[in-house]
Amino acid sequence: MSAAPHVAFYEPRIPENTGAAIRLSAVTGSHLHLIEPLGFDLSEPKLKRAGLDYHDLATVTVHPSFDDLLVAMPGARVFAFTAHATTVYSDIAYRPDDVLLFGPEPTGLPEEAMAHPRVTDRVRIPMLPGRRSLNLSNSAALVTYEAWRQAGFAHDTDPPQGDRR
Repeated sequence: MSAAPHVAFYEPRIPENTGAAIRLSAVTGSHLHLIEPLGFDLSEPKLKRAGLDYHDLATVTVHPSFDDLLVAMPGARVFAFTAHATTVYSDIAYRPDDVLLFGPEPTGLPEEAMAHPRVTDRVRIPMLPGRRSLNLSNSAALVTYEAWRQAGFAHDTDPPQGDRR
């Protein structure tokens, strides 16, 4: 079991962001969940290029709907990320079975997903005033690493030794 949380992309539209999330899954051990409909085919070259050769190292599940994801994760807390929230991502004590839910570019999560009774909280990543949003895969990486850091980077192999300037 990974100490990193589950990452869920709700109806993702940009293959490069999903490819980057596949790479994130491979290097952190987080499980990536994609909620249909997808705005691209999973065999698309841009997706493969962004994920490099990490596809076989990542755990990815495609769910036909948001409800199907929730059925598959019955005890998990679900954190919905939006620019319109008061809870800041760094104020949460994460657990390995948490689901970090991110909406599609450029619209973000629809209100019906954020208002779902299974959503534990709406969460934001601080930004300078007047900025619309942070890139989807960057947002997922930032929060995944915070959750993994809180778990002491459990399951990380010993870091390489050498020059540590």
